[in-house]
This record gives sequence, C-alpha cells and structure tokens, in this order.
Amino acid sequence: MDADLPADLRRGLEQLTQGRSHRALAQRAAALSQRYRAGGRSADAIRDQDDALAYALTRLPATYAAVAAALSAVARARPAFAPRTMVDVGAGPGTAAWAAAQRFPAIADVRLIDDNAPARALARALLAASDHPALRKAAYAAGALTDSRGEPADLVVASYLIGELAPDALADAADGLWSRAANVLLVVEPGTPAGFLRISELRARLIGRGAHVVAPCPHDAACPIAAPDWCHFAQRLARSRGHQRVKGAALAFEDEKFSYVALAREPGARIDARVLAHPRVSKAGIVMKLCTADGIATETTARRDRAPYKARTRWRWGDAVADTEGEA
Repeated sequence: MDADLPADLRRGLEQLTQGRSHRALAQRAAALSQRYRAGGRSADAIRDQDDALAYALTRLPATYAAVAAALSAVARARPAFAPRTMVDVGAGPGTAAWAAAQRFPAIADVRLIDDNAPARALARALLAASDHPALRKAAYAAGALTDSRGEPADLVVASYLIGELAPDALADAADGLWSRAANVLLVVEPGTPAGFLRISELRARLIGRGAHVVAPCPHDAACPIAAPDWCHFAQRLARSRGHQRVKGAALAFEDEKFSYVALAREPGARIDARVLAHPRVSKAGIVMKLCTADGIATETTARRDRAPYKARTRWRWGDAVADTEGEA
C-alpha cells in the first residue's frame, strides 16, 4: 500500500527509539504541536535531536502518506515518467525522498536541502540505513528554503514547505522551485483552506510561466474553486503501536488531508475529471462532485443506468476518471 512506510524506514525509526521513553517523546510531540499552532516554523519548533525524533514519529508517517498519494497520481498521469534525479526542498527528515524512491525506484541521484540542523542529522541517520542505494548516498545540504541554486533535477518535491514562508516570499519560492525542475515539480501542502490557497497561487503563477498541470487538475485553466470551498484530498494510513503511543491516539489509523499540484515542462495526456469529494450514494443513485475541463460539475447517475452506475461505485475521492458520460 502506497501510504505505508517502507520497511527500512520503519526499521530505522524503531532503532532510533530503542531505549527511549515514549512518555518523554510524547511530551516533546505535544510541545511541538503547540509551537506549530502558535505559528512557528520548523526551525523554531525543532530545536534539537529529541524534537526531530518526536516530529518524525508523529508527523513523518502522515506526510509520507500524502506525498506518496500525490506521486502515485503523477505516475498514473505520466506512465512513462521515470526520473533519475530528484531534489527534496525543505526536506526535513527526508520524507519526500523516501516516497519518491519508493514510487520511482530508478532514481539514482537524490539531493536534499533544509536549514534545520537537527532535522538534517536525523535524516542522515535514517538514509544511511536505507535499502535503496540512492538514498544511502543522498547528498543533504544546509540551505535556505528559497534557495534555487544547484543543478536541475527530473523531479523536484516541496512538501509542507511553502506554508513556512512569509506570504510575500511565495512568488520567488515558486520561481526558484520551478527553475530546479527539469521535468516535474510536485508541491504538497496541508489540506486546509490556507494550504489550498497557497497551492492555487503557486499553480497560477507557474502556469503563467509555461508550466502544464499533471495532477490533480484536468486542465491548465484558472482554478474554478472559490471560497469557502477548497480542493483537497485524504489519504488513510495505519498507525504503528509506537506512533499511537507518542501521539496519544486511540485509533489505529488516521486520515491525512492534503492539497497538491504537480506541474511539468511539457503537456501530457488529459484526464476527463477528478473526483473532488466522497461520492454520495442513495436509493436513487450516486452523486459525484467533479472537476472537469469545463469547471466544477455535480453529476448524478441513477441506479437504473446499470453500467455507468456500476462503474461509478468504484470511483473514490481523489480518483482521476475517464468518460464521465459513459463507463469508466
């Protein structure tokens, strides 16, 4: 399952927590949450190795699940895309690099950049124990989150990054990220109205610079979604026992909500529509909220229309779908 952490990453996290007090890590995690809710950046919230480990145990699995889901959408939209190089900007514990290596095993050159020293140290310890050769030899540089220097890469990922920047820095950050992307740029943010707004602004700016949307949108036109609505998706992930203890969570799973956009240098095949919400099923039929090339559409399919109805029962929130008039 895409959302599950790879075995070598789980093993690395478990080794780092051996002999550590879960209560102390849980206290660290709670303090981190308070700092983030107060508007702190990662550099302010993650102050030492214990903070970095608490962050990895509580947030890394959900961030990984979101990035993995977005990368899966990229792979489905561009089946021939097989990146050999990738850059993880604002990499933190290296979450996006792990997800990219899992989705695209041909990646041979991985570069990471972040300005947080404890996060870099934790990432290096985890990467050194990876089963993937490119992750083991990955280069992790200290640098500002808006730093656009360096060689371009086939795939550039910025996950949960642009929300850390001042609002007036978004345009320059978007330009810098795009300058590093030789082929595809993926940007992932929390699935909140504010996170979606940042994604929407970055999307519009880079389309203006010649970018083409890979996912989730079925078009390069202006986003048709207007406040108070926002475009976001959800990925369910399993919680390990240690994850549950550190988070103080009762459920063995969580749903990470995220917004994203993947942009490419060249146009590609178009989907017909993207499912924007959980389908609503009633005795009469099934109702779908879709983003299409013509805008947002609400489509109702009656049960009596057996073939298209059966096809739509397989559609899920976030799916790319084809032939919205007939069978999928």
